[in-house]
Amino acid sequence: MKKYVIEREIPKIETLDQKQLSEAARKSNEVLRQLGPDIQWQQSFITADKMFCVYLAEDKDIIQKHADLSGFPATKVTEIDKVIDPTTAA
Repeated sequence: MKKYVIEREIPKIETLDQKQLSEAARKSNEVLRQLGPDIQWQQSFITADKMFCVYLAEDKDIIQKHADLSGFPATKVTEIDKVIDPTTAA
């Protein structure tokens, strides 16, 4: 599977409390179960008005399908070509 970063524009997302974030995660997980093994959510990062999600997926189409079914916008989907981290220097 390929790795993707999904940019989701969600105004004032930083104001969501833990309960709301938990409900959103449950909804996403429910849709992921429906879609099967061709898509996996790894983690998400929240900023003031955006959420950036890292997914493994067969292609962009299944990511868009997840967005449509879950109600979370996929404003921009970018495939990750390479990963660099501190161990790259070794």
